[in-house]
Amino acid sequence: MLFIPLRLKKKIQLFCLYYSTKNMKFSTRAEYGLKAMANLAGSFPERKNLKSISLEERLSIKYLEGLIGNLRRQGLVKSFKGKKGGYVLSRDPKSIRVGEIVEILEGPIAPMKCYDKFCAMKNNCSSSLVWDKLGTQIRKTLYAIKLNEIIKK
Repeated sequence: MLFIPLRLKKKIQLFCLYYSTKNMKFSTRAEYGLKAMANLAGSFPERKNLKSISLEERLSIKYLEGLIGNLRRQGLVKSFKGKKGGYVLSRDPKSIRVGEIVEILEGPIAPMKCYDKFCAMKNNCSSSLVWDKLGTQIRKTLYAIKLNEIIKK
């Protein structure tokens, strides 16, 4: 085990706490991505163009292009070109989990930066158990929600 002087250990813990708390908030990528996916789910299995999603959800078409592009590259959305082109979910909304969408758009679901990465303080960190449990609960919650459950009625 690595020996770290107490004085230095306290500074490292404060540094980790300060920089990792910024991870807790989800960005507009998750918020807008979920709106776009719920919109596509509402018209599944029909194709829908970005302009109509943009207008209905009041999202920038340029920002939407990036989000849908990420989701398409990861296999959650299919795109079709041409006059009757557009986007459609690649699977039934009942089989797509909100956690999948959030992880594609945000990266790993982690309440702290050190949660899913190697941390030299992990074995000596008094709060790591809290972050491990919180991260597990966040993931469980997001993966428990199916896309069809968030469609606007």
